[in-house]
Amino acid sequence: MILNRSLRLIPLLLSRPLKSSPFRLPLRLRPFSSASSPMKKNGSSKSSPFEFNKRRADGFDETGKAKKNLERKTRKLNPNTTAYAQVLGTGMDTQDTSSSVLLFFDKQRFIFNAGEGLQRFCTEHKIKLSKIDHVFLSRVCSETAGGLPGLLLTLAGIGEEGLSVNVWGPSDLKLLVDAMKCFIPRAAMVHTRSFGPSSTPDLPTVLVDDEVVKISAITLEPPRSEESCSKSGEISVVYVCELAEIMGKFDLEKAKKVFGVRPGPKYSKLQCGESVRSDEKDITVYPSDVMGPSVPGPIVLLVDCPTESHVAQLLSAKSLERYCSGDGGKLVNCLIHLSPSSVTSSPTYQSWMERFHSAQHILAGHQRKNMEFPILKASSRIAARLNYLCPQFFPAPGFWPPQHVNNSILDSTLSDQDSNLGKSISAENLLKFTLRPYAHLGMDRSCIPPELTSSQVLDELLSEIPEIEEKTEEIKQLWNRPNDMTESNTVVPSCLENIRRDDMEIVLLGTGSSQPSKYRNVSAIYIDLFSKGSLLLDCGEGTLGQLKRRYGLDGADEAVRKLRCIWISHIHADHHAGLARILALRCKLLKGVTHEPAIVVGPRSLKHFLDAYQRLEELDMEFLDCRSTTKTSWASLEGSSNAESSLFSKGSPMQSVFKTPMTDLPCLKNLKKVLGEVGVEDLISFPVVHCPQAFGVVVKAAERLNSVGKRIPGWKMVYSGDTRPCPEIVEASQDATVLIHEATFEDDLIDEALAKNHSTTKEAIDMGSSAGVYRIVLTHFSQRYPKIPVIDESHMHNTCIAFDLMSINVADLQVLPEVLPYFKTLFKDEMIEEDGDDVAVDELKENAL
Repeated sequence: MILNRSLRLIPLLLSRPLKSSPFRLPLRLRPFSSASSPMKKNGSSKSSPFEFNKRRADGFDETGKAKKNLERKTRKLNPNTTAYAQVLGTGMDTQDTSSSVLLFFDKQRFIFNAGEGLQRFCTEHKIKLSKIDHVFLSRVCSETAGGLPGLLLTLAGIGEEGLSVNVWGPSDLKLLVDAMKCFIPRAAMVHTRSFGPSSTPDLPTVLVDDEVVKISAITLEPPRSEESCSKSGEISVVYVCELAEIMGKFDLEKAKKVFGVRPGPKYSKLQCGESVRSDEKDITVYPSDVMGPSVPGPIVLLVDCPTESHVAQLLSAKSLERYCSGDGGKLVNCLIHLSPSSVTSSPTYQSWMERFHSAQHILAGHQRKNMEFPILKASSRIAARLNYLCPQFFPAPGFWPPQHVNNSILDSTLSDQDSNLGKSISAENLLKFTLRPYAHLGMDRSCIPPELTSSQVLDELLSEIPEIEEKTEEIKQLWNRPNDMTESNTVVPSCLENIRRDDMEIVLLGTGSSQPSKYRNVSAIYIDLFSKGSLLLDCGEGTLGQLKRRYGLDGADEAVRKLRCIWISHIHADHHAGLARILALRCKLLKGVTHEPAIVVGPRSLKHFLDAYQRLEELDMEFLDCRSTTKTSWASLEGSSNAESSLFSKGSPMQSVFKTPMTDLPCLKNLKKVLGEVGVEDLISFPVVHCPQAFGVVVKAAERLNSVGKRIPGWKMVYSGDTRPCPEIVEASQDATVLIHEATFEDDLIDEALAKNHSTTKEAIDMGSSAGVYRIVLTHFSQRYPKIPVIDESHMHNTCIAFDLMSINVADLQVLPEVLPYFKTLFKDEMIEEDGDDVAVDELKENAL
């Protein structure tokens, strides 16, 4: 408390440039303490814990220059190219999002659907996002487009000027673009293209037509019911991909001896389809005279029928009739069905499939057989290893248990030869259908990853680290010792007295920064209050998939159903891009059930996004500005007029970042009621130093009575969001039970932490220590630390590092720091695997956000 009072008395008007900044222009950093020491010229900084990059906090990038519109890539195309369609199995195991399909050519790439997790999938399977030219959406909703914001931001950060793709979708795409403008730079969306039904009903709408491929769209829009008449998002698309015809072989001998055409330019004209006069005879020589029969280009259909109503439109689509029977040479070679199994198994849909009796059918909707094995193997392998080492903190092994899979329903055609056509098979991850060379036309399973089971992972672990078995037994003993035995002289807070395991559990769904990686997803923390409900702090892309990996399919649905409040720290996409998917699913799960809307607390710019997005998809939520949940706003609810903290008050250096709002009292009263129902006494937002409208949050449980009627104070949890160290965190964290603090960079990278308004490991720990926090959990690690961050154990007596799917029960806080050394044993051979390209994208994306 002495530190806190002192900080408030220190003037905030001093400033000085950061000498070792990587920026060309000097940064004006304002120390919150007058005791700041100068930066060392060698780049090793001894900075004040309260320095920050004010330009970034005010919402400017590193140079302040406007970003240029991103240029489209142009490449020289060749119709005689390698070509295939490949299933990208995003969401196959978790069934949280639509799978994507890659249409590959040597000089072009097309992706159909960009659901959540697409970037993470492509990173693991080494599919270069920079090679993508076009993205097509079969529907515009969170299931098919949830990964689009992150994808656009990543492409905007590649290279010096960034890259851009054409994004195609039905007319609803305009609504999605309008919503995304709230947090994505205009340049990242400059090439979005929407389309409606074809002006000629008998013909599809042509979108792309070049010397390699023609891609057309057929829209399916069922009649809207009275319930859905005000909503969009119901239009689906059938995409027709027609490869160019390959000319037959030129018969040189026939041209020369039979038709009298001498070698020279006329040969080229004939091969290009032009007629010529014979050199030796008085005749016209036509290309058909000297060319072998042409090879028709393969045709692939991608079909998305989400409901039976869409199937009815599919059956009546006149523009599809020309592809059904092969009339006019339009013979379809492959159909990839993105429709759910509930639709594809219906008699009506099956009869439609029979119209394409000679084609290969690939069922790429959610199939139960794909749930047994993980699609993201790298993160699942780590989850299984952590589960073996410490199941108390890592109860989810990263693999679906066998009871979720009906092994008796396996597609018998999986063992068929690759060349067999005219079959219906279930899609598998990275399954290919080769289109060119024509001689190899058909299925190709050579890229399908081998199946990976948890038993295989554990065998590998015991072989690599034989001592891990002993370490596992040692960890078990931490839970078997008497409660009064601790690793240090730390006093156990009174709020943990006789605490029950069904009181509260912190589930860290995402612990990485900026963008998803192989091993860590982006920010999300699920606060499980068990029978009382749950809260969610931040909701980065892929949060729903992480819930399914932690709780299973049915368990994740229940976790979403009981969500009462979602709190978002700031507008950067890695903290909220998964929000629409969660809200849309909750709305769907609770349809027809008496319930209250979810309360979303976030920065005001998030409301603009959600309001715009609700024109596309029902979210069933009530919004409250973070500024309406500060200590001052709560006091106004009680009739108090306490002044706001001096840090962001009128006349302060940060006034432009934080302005006291008119409190939304009705919504605040509703939040107070909801918090009371879930056993939470306080949810208080406080401003932090990262970007405009960035916040941290305090969640404090209500008092409880023990077995003898004694009042026990409730636990107190603090989450920093993204921030530089600042007095507000110290004040908010006073005597907290748990502080979850971002630790983006290692201690040696203080200059980067200052430039980007993030914290280092030691700075995060110092914040907790200054506030007398009982336990500190470090999270939000830079993706340059793929598995375990660089840490100095000498400062971590009450601290632990977070991993994805880590579940910290409040009853286990006492032993939490003692597990840290065992993590280092598990990852003893892991070095920093810094991928230059990925780190560069990470940094550029941070600057773009």
